[in-house]
Amino acid sequence: MSSKIYKSASRAAKSLLSSASKHKHHVVSEGRTVAASTAISLKGTLPALASIKRDNTSNTWIVGALALPAAAYMLQDQEAHASQMERTFIAIKPDGVQRGLISEIISRFERKGFKLVAIKLVVPSKSFAQKHYHDLKERPFFNGLCNFLSFGPVLAMVWEGEGVIRYGRKLIGATDPSKSEPGTIRGDLAVVVGRNIIHGSDGPETAKDEINLWFKPDELTNYTCNQEKWVYGVN
Repeated sequence: MSSKIYKSASRAAKSLLSSASKHKHHVVSEGRTVAASTAISLKGTLPALASIKRDNTSNTWIVGALALPAAAYMLQDQEAHASQMERTFIAIKPDGVQRGLISEIISRFERKGFKLVAIKLVVPSKSFAQKHYHDLKERPFFNGLCNFLSFGPVLAMVWEGEGVIRYGRKLIGATDPSKSEPGTIRGDLAVVVGRNIIHGSDGPETAKDEINLWFKPDELTNYTCNQEKWVYGVN
């Protein structure tokens, strides 16, 4: 609800600015200080819009400080939108790294519109691999799986975006490359299950656990990407 309110406020503010510009009048506010302080003090509360009046002596439109800080409302809207984003853990396994597929795989996530918020190249120990695959410890292939993950460098990543967990799995393809659709990473780049080049979280709880296992909190970055308004329509 708050996101919709802020969007409406942002649109109204921009419309007012546009109208004033077309009529060659000047919109006067309290300046950057008011906008910044308002953005900090609002904390999800939308103040009533002040009145807008015209000063006939100077042919100027005067807008009350709380009527517009457009930048403040747009900032609040972006923050509300960012809170809706989810994150997933993606790892390029040793075979993907050794085959030189890092840039190919990263580019597919970038072209989709997802945002990279953490990345590092590591060689996990076998004990670490066992923690990663703990849910498969009863399977007969568990030991071989852990040996392989710890065989060489793994590119660990965290990607952010709306629906990134579900869409990430679609980009990756089925566990068995022979059953993966053309156009998916495994469908295009892998042949057998034992060398399927990439791992992706299969759900929100798994993503949270895997991100916490592979990354420290200070290794995760938070930033606004310029392309987001073109991907999600945030204006």
